[in-house]
Amino acid sequence: MSTEPPQYPPPDDDPFKKQPPQQPPHQPPQGGGSPYDTPPPGSGSPYGTPPPPYGGDPYGGGPGGHGGPDPLAGMPPLADSGKRVLARIIDMILVGIVVGLLTWLFGTSEYDIDPDKVNTGKSFGQSLLAAVLYIAYDTFMISKTGQTLGKKWLGMRVANLNDGATPTMSTALARAAVLWLPFAFCCACIWTAICGGWSFFDKPYKQGLHDKAAKTVVVSA
Repeated sequence: MSTEPPQYPPPDDDPFKKQPPQQPPHQPPQGGGSPYDTPPPGSGSPYGTPPPPYGGDPYGGGPGGHGGPDPLAGMPPLADSGKRVLARIIDMILVGIVVGLLTWLFGTSEYDIDPDKVNTGKSFGQSLLAAVLYIAYDTFMISKTGQTLGKKWLGMRVANLNDGATPTMSTALARAAVLWLPFAFCCACIWTAICGGWSFFDKPYKQGLHDKAAKTVVVSA
């Protein structure tokens, strides 16, 4: 007989990842009663199926009513959309300061003093630099802790919708690219407002368009 101790899988190092619920051991009926006896009031269905909590879907569906479990079960509440906008503005200011310094340093400012000498090449260069820096900042911070500085200061984080874990680098990159890549082309402010503002109307997960692309949600930290 082997004396080696049993091997167990290493613990998950992401403290935010949802853990599967613990199933209580099966308890045999006490007192030898019949399984068809009428249960006492308030104990649920006589066939062992408890009623849906809080008026939920009796077929086990989540908020979407598609018959599956609620992916938000066991996760913190969804973050307020207004706070998300404020956090995004903070991040834009922080990264915008860096963009301004770099464009001044490398001479890629968007406009010349003389309006007749607007340099299209410099304008595109500044926009491209801004998009790259925003994407790099968002990707690094979200994949590391799920929080940009704005989200951290306002008590929010980004999580995978399916398991609540911190997004991977590839997921964070996809999310950031959808949000910030238009900065290199046109209508950057309009697209950012539409993409992020989508969370005000989205049901049931309050996702922006970038969250939908990456399958993420923003929850309270």
